[in-house]
Amino acid sequence: MDHDIRRIRTLDSKLVNQIAAGEVVERPASVLKELLENSLDADARNITVQAERGGTKRIYVADDGNGIDKEDLKLALSRHATSKLSSLDDLLCIGSLGFRGEALPSIASVSRIRLRSRTRSADSAWELVCEGGQVKEAPRPAAQAPGTTVEISDLFFNTPARRKFLKTEATELHHLDQVVKRIALGRFDVGFSFKHNDRSPVNWKQATDQGARVERIAAVCGKEIAGSLVRINAASGDLSLQGWICDPTYSRRQADQQFFYLNGRFIRDKTVSHAIRQAYRDVLFHDRHPAFVINFGIDPLRVDVNVHPTKHEVRFRDARRVHDFIYHELHKALARPAGSAAPDYPAAAVSTHNLATAGRGFQQGHIRLAEFAPPTAVYAALAAGANTPVVEEPVADPAVPPLGYALAQLHGVYILAQNVQGLVLVDMHAAHERINYERMKLALAGSTASQPLLVPITLSISTGEIETWCANSKILIDLGFDIDQLGEDSLVVRRVPEILLKADIADLLRTVFSELAEHGASTAVADLIKDVLAGRACYGSVRANRKLTVEEMNALLRDMEATDRSGLCNHGRPTWVQLSMAELDNWFKRGR
Repeated sequence: MDHDIRRIRTLDSKLVNQIAAGEVVERPASVLKELLENSLDADARNITVQAERGGTKRIYVADDGNGIDKEDLKLALSRHATSKLSSLDDLLCIGSLGFRGEALPSIASVSRIRLRSRTRSADSAWELVCEGGQVKEAPRPAAQAPGTTVEISDLFFNTPARRKFLKTEATELHHLDQVVKRIALGRFDVGFSFKHNDRSPVNWKQATDQGARVERIAAVCGKEIAGSLVRINAASGDLSLQGWICDPTYSRRQADQQFFYLNGRFIRDKTVSHAIRQAYRDVLFHDRHPAFVINFGIDPLRVDVNVHPTKHEVRFRDARRVHDFIYHELHKALARPAGSAAPDYPAAAVSTHNLATAGRGFQQGHIRLAEFAPPTAVYAALAAGANTPVVEEPVADPAVPPLGYALAQLHGVYILAQNVQGLVLVDMHAAHERINYERMKLALAGSTASQPLLVPITLSISTGEIETWCANSKILIDLGFDIDQLGEDSLVVRRVPEILLKADIADLLRTVFSELAEHGASTAVADLIKDVLAGRACYGSVRANRKLTVEEMNALLRDMEATDRSGLCNHGRPTWVQLSMAELDNWFKRGR
């Protein structure tokens, strides 16, 4: 090898910029993201975006933000030049979206750029033209309202090898569209306009109230999402959670409608994703993904956003606290009884079971009878066993519970009930399964009943897993485990929760250690316990073709109204549906 090649040298500034561009500028969408974040950091309230040929030919972003001084225009295209940081303290407490001072010079090094800006106090705008990282001339006067306009042309014109990696125009347009949507759902206070080629622009006005924000979500994600949104507004110390999650009945085949923001910054984080998945675990149909638009607030000192050039990944200083807060708040928001039962219909008392016997007392076909007092002659006749009751028109009656009163049973599978809105159909097995499952979980809450193993389990693990166990041993003790360290690379398990006696404890503990190391929290034990309870709940619930009395059907309806998450079975399927009188009238063309 040539001796000179091995010598250490300073790289040419143009090459340095192109190397940085390789980290920041992956495709046209990467350029658009950086430009939009700069506009938001400049306090823009309206942003216009135009693109041609998926952004490979041209990307144009204009805003009404603070603007750039004439003297700073050239500096804005220099590496590590920024108005957003001035000291190490600023780097440890980042409140802006962009801060590295690399975006514009990196973009400029692989494109032709026209930068035009005017501050709010200036009489006119100034323009700078740069090609391949080289400024062509001094700033010149230009006509523009206060704000900044950046026009990027011919991306990768001087790096043809990288241009070959770009996809079709349609694919690049899709990525541009995703960037605009992510930014738009993170900043409802800003208006956006997006136009591609000669198509009509998409316009989203500033959304200053909750109704307008829901309209923007529907415009971005589709109208059908609007009726499934559940508002989130929670806080604990310096942590806050605001936005919307979707009812589990609205789910996706792909995770394409998941918008999570940290202090306004769109992120993807393993700790966050794990917490959200666990919150939906009991209510989401398998292989489906939840939809949400959530902004998570945290003290900037407690999170490092300077982990990756794209700033999509972050590092929390207390990941377990973040995980638990997000999980508990979403889990609580999803725990709505069927029909959103009013306080007039409180949950009945639940008998106490210990860890070993929880769920074993439930036998197939058993339904606890609840008191019910139908207010009309129709319901009284039903209770008496009349076969052909007179059907009355539904009247708005506050005494009628949310799911109404049972009318009949269909093929031993479904319960037909009448409420104020119209007709209710209930899958009796699915509903009873959820009720039993939630009772068992409640009976287990706080229990640490455990049983000694006849033959203790010796577990050989890595040094890293030993360290994880040492740091989290109290968590396992609280769950009912008795574990001691035998040597540098082994543990011995002497007691386990009674409900997990038949489980593969070695495999379970390895999963726990892995989750603790990666997310700062673990739900593996709780998940396995829930699986056991779910199996018992299914076995102990009424089966198809079991004939129920009217009293039993109404007891089931009352229990549904008093049970968390009773709108869905343990597998994520709906337990009931509502057919309004308007829908029924439409089917039969009444009133036409």
